[in-house]
Amino acid sequence: MNKTIKNQVQLITYPDSLGENLAELHYVLRRYLTDAIGGVHILPFYPSSGDRGFAPITYDIIDPAFGTWKDIERIGEDFDLIIDFMVNHISRQSEYFRDYVENGKESKYADMFLSFEKFSSDGEIPEEELAKVYTRKPRPPYIMLDRKDGSREKIWCTFDTDQIDLDLESPVTQGVMRHDLINLARTNSKMIRMDAVAYAIKKIGTNCFFVEPEIWKILEWLKEYAQPFETEILPELHEHYSYQLKLAEHGYWCYDFSLPMLVLNALYHHTAADLKNWLKICPRKQITTLDTHDGIGVVDVADLMTREDIDRTIAGLYEKGSNVKRLHSDAEYDNLDIYQVNCTYYSALGCNDDSYMAARTIQFFTPGIPQVYYVGLLAGENDIELVERMRNGRFINRHNFCLAEVKEAFEKPVVQRLLRLMRFRSSHPAFNGEFAIADTPDDRIELIWTHQDARATANINLRTYETRVSYSYGGPDPIQEFKV
Repeated sequence: MNKTIKNQVQLITYPDSLGENLAELHYVLRRYLTDAIGGVHILPFYPSSGDRGFAPITYDIIDPAFGTWKDIERIGEDFDLIIDFMVNHISRQSEYFRDYVENGKESKYADMFLSFEKFSSDGEIPEEELAKVYTRKPRPPYIMLDRKDGSREKIWCTFDTDQIDLDLESPVTQGVMRHDLINLARTNSKMIRMDAVAYAIKKIGTNCFFVEPEIWKILEWLKEYAQPFETEILPELHEHYSYQLKLAEHGYWCYDFSLPMLVLNALYHHTAADLKNWLKICPRKQITTLDTHDGIGVVDVADLMTREDIDRTIAGLYEKGSNVKRLHSDAEYDNLDIYQVNCTYYSALGCNDDSYMAARTIQFFTPGIPQVYYVGLLAGENDIELVERMRNGRFINRHNFCLAEVKEAFEKPVVQRLLRLMRFRSSHPAFNGEFAIADTPDDRIELIWTHQDARATANINLRTYETRVSYSYGGPDPIQEFKV
């Protein structure tokens, strides 16, 4: 089996967001997207106790509500398959943590977890040290464990209280993770995203985020168990763009999480200056995004945009994003505005079809492999009702589409335009070659790909959003053009 990731558009979706389960997802992929995408990233489909799959109880089985491993394998036979592994944590409902709660230090899994007693004899860490820890939740990075015997113990917990941090230095943890990694790499998945890997090192006196040089040892260890099965690893982290450059320098795949804000800034304010500067230096071995299951990242573009332009773009996002309230990005809705803004990308562009297609064209012509989030695929708008029901800002961009809704969405003109562009990006040979940015006024951007005699050029007017793609296959073939 050839496990090389194809340089074609990828889809990213939950297992139950395009149809009710994996079988219906497979139907949607085959029915609508066979010639438009080369791969699909299916967000966590394991039994989980929270965070919509990101609090895994076990990796050995698929949540029965979604299907079985056979369903995953069948999808992987038709499309490049990307799956998740949560490096930093596991569910508090896992057999490991439940045994630890029940048996304390006598548990054979006790060493997997980060009791504060591992850091100090009295089980306490000074508040000033905890204040340094990089978290994205409005709570300290621990839970208090109350035992039946009346004793109390602080346990490291960076994210939600269902997600208990693991001690990656523990031989017990390493044994469990080795088992899981080998089994996941042996599937027909071509890539495993290493979720929350930047939080995996706990070192008092630091912010416990992407701690060097320890992080490189962790990544090499993770790669060690995937590589023999020709499975790539994709470290996942949201932070300053320089972290992605570091990953690229070490030869790893990375994400372009800076692109979403840079494109919004370009389209809102009709200038590509900051965007062009990024495209000149961004990693080439990357997965590009405009939208994900989380919000639109803000911290990723620090120093790529001025603070003034970041604030101006955020203000424009709230103004143009239909039905968005700042409240949906703050602590009351389990989110922090400093890190991300919750909005679908289509709503962020005021549901303007031409502006949206200009954004997708920029993404598809940016170096890397483009990944389209399922809500963005269907030009979905903000789901305010779901936000209010879940009391979580991120759910504004997590609407589940039944098959009837999927069919209706694929009939929308903007979705048909997007599909045509996806087919072009997934099939034209120029994207396997060299990338260049033409010298244009800042209210226009022209992106060029050439491979041997093949050529593809996108020309975007940032004032009118008119977007045209011209292309040729070389030889006697004439130059052709279409309006996006």
